[in-house]
Amino acid sequence: MLEPEHEIELAIEKPAAGGRMLARHEGRIVFVSGAIPGERVRARVERVERQLAFASTTEVLQASPHRRETGSDLRCGGCSYAHIAYTHQLSLKAELIHEAFVRLGRIPLEQTVTVLPSPERGYRMRARFHVRAGQGPSPVRVGFYREGTHDVCDAGPTGQLLDDSVAAATAALAAAHALAHVTSAVLSENIAANQRVLHLESPGETFLPRRALDAALAAGQLTGCSASVAGRTIAAGVPVVEDPLPALTGGRAGSGVLQRHADAFFQANRYLLPQLVADVLDSVLPAGDIADLYAGVGLFSVSLGQSGRERITAVEGDRPSARDLAQNASACGASVRVVNSSVEDYLAATGRRADTIIVDPPRTGISRAAMETVVRSGPTRVVYVSCDPPTMARDARRLLDGGYRLASLRAFDLFPNTPHVESVGVFDGGLA
Repeated sequence: MLEPEHEIELAIEKPAAGGRMLARHEGRIVFVSGAIPGERVRARVERVERQLAFASTTEVLQASPHRRETGSDLRCGGCSYAHIAYTHQLSLKAELIHEAFVRLGRIPLEQTVTVLPSPERGYRMRARFHVRAGQGPSPVRVGFYREGTHDVCDAGPTGQLLDDSVAAATAALAAAHALAHVTSAVLSENIAANQRVLHLESPGETFLPRRALDAALAAGQLTGCSASVAGRTIAAGVPVVEDPLPALTGGRAGSGVLQRHADAFFQANRYLLPQLVADVLDSVLPAGDIADLYAGVGLFSVSLGQSGRERITAVEGDRPSARDLAQNASACGASVRVVNSSVEDYLAATGRRADTIIVDPPRTGISRAAMETVVRSGPTRVVYVSCDPPTMARDARRLLDGGYRLASLRAFDLFPNTPHVESVGVFDGGLA
């Protein structure tokens, strides 16, 4: 009988979604952390769920040639692949995409997907920090959650952020926590890292005094700091960061900037972002109406508008993101129309057909109802941007069942040392 705390020997077979590796023990599938396919390891069982078990590696009995030493805590957020040589990480991510499309989506892929690499250190421009009361000389602990816990681990050794970014967030949150009950914060900075803002968070309707923001701003040498209090936003400094659109688009936009508050969603990798944006812009049909669903702050729609395209509709339901989207789109005049609505409500209400639809949904993918409406509207091309291969494969299957074909599939390693990978699929078909 397999029970928690038991130690078992396992032969690691292949990567699994979520960062663990798949093995089998007495007919039961075991998801193992800290291992690499091809290895034999000893692992401690953490929990058992019906025909599944979860375990963590305690000893490597037969090591993979792709194993490397790391100073990171593999259970600290963003490090679950840190023990794997980087080139092999890319191979595993390509395998995850292939497995999702073939097994879950029942979509044969003729060629292996190439994953565009990223520098491993200092790549993140946006991250959530958690704050806990400290012990001894440190009044607070600031960092990421360890996997499956609310224990805070040091963000510095993970290497995801610039050293200055970690130092700024740590100093700012220690100062804010001394004056108010701050439990977490979102850090956002621009590509050049010369603008850096924090959005402070506290549970419920806890009051955050303005002096806590001022203290964070000064201690972290931030350019801005904000917080949401009782339904309104208070700020110190300039609470937005911005990047020039020529840099964000690989030169496809000749001018303009894209701004964002820290609480608005934005792609996090400073090194690959221009390549991702250029790829999406190049995938849009050269003429016709464009609908950008889950538009965020306008990364794709505003970039298209500033690149000379017209008849663009940008749809975003999240209020902080929609606020920045409206500001960014205002520079495009009538070329970009902003709709502050959920994608489902927009698609149900509109009678307009777009020639190209860009879909960049959250990790859960696009809902069945929304996808069915997209297919019925018959866009000539759908450009699907995804951070989760299984949900993308599911939605790709729905497009193919609706008469579309997969024209291309590319991947970008926006989160090195994690199992996460961004994919861009282009689907052709529709009414044209």
